[in-house]
Amino acid sequence: MSLPMPMAQLTAVSRTFDNGVQALNGFDLAVEAGEVVTLIGPSGCGKSTVLRLIAGLDAPTVGTVEWPKGRPEIGFVFQEATLMPWASAYNNVWLPLRLRGVSRAEAADRVNEALELVGLSDFADAKPHQLSGGMKMRVSIARSLVTRPTLLLMDEPFAALDEITRFRLNDELLALKQRLFLTIVFVTHSIFESVFLSSRVVVMTPRPGRVAAEFPISEPAPRSESFRTSVAYSEHARAISASLRHATDNAAVHS
Repeated sequence: MSLPMPMAQLTAVSRTFDNGVQALNGFDLAVEAGEVVTLIGPSGCGKSTVLRLIAGLDAPTVGTVEWPKGRPEIGFVFQEATLMPWASAYNNVWLPLRLRGVSRAEAADRVNEALELVGLSDFADAKPHQLSGGMKMRVSIARSLVTRPTLLLMDEPFAALDEITRFRLNDELLALKQRLFLTIVFVTHSIFESVFLSSRVVVMTPRPGRVAAEFPISEPAPRSESFRTSVAYSEHARAISASLRHATDNAAVHS
């Protein structure tokens, strides 16, 4: 029986920047359709670089980034909401379609659908300064969804939010994933967030980043508040924490 082809495949990828900094070295990752794959590791280990390579915003110095099933439509959510401060939530969400030549009228159904998906239908006319941090991030997510991607890349999108808002958005993200049949590659520094969201957690070494370990999180969906307080949740978090510490300690010894 043949194994299913991954959606995205990074093979022996290294990335060295013009200033001589090597972000990745021999990095391998296969992303299967329907997964939530979370990258976790020390600051500067190349997590964001991996997302940029998958998105096609950067190219590897060595190695390959391939799409065995053909390149999917990709949405990208950055750490900052990066909204246009003078524009309404509606116009911020419309932006990716506008850049593709889609008129405001033609885009209306898709923009309204994206705002509805993140619970902001009543705030379409609001400017960013009228929105909370969590609402701004919802607008950013809606903007990434308006192109109807099948692969969503998320670079620490909830890092600056308070814990209650972060938990709520984690819950909403998993609900969106189920509703839209998304595949997600997510970057975080939070072990607990990685356990709650993921079907697989990839631990990276300090720079130059490579895969130190992978942890499948096989708990069923939908995941609820009870999972956050379960023994299984704590055990997953403990194992990932130990792996991170081991990878970091090994790098320090060999540096």
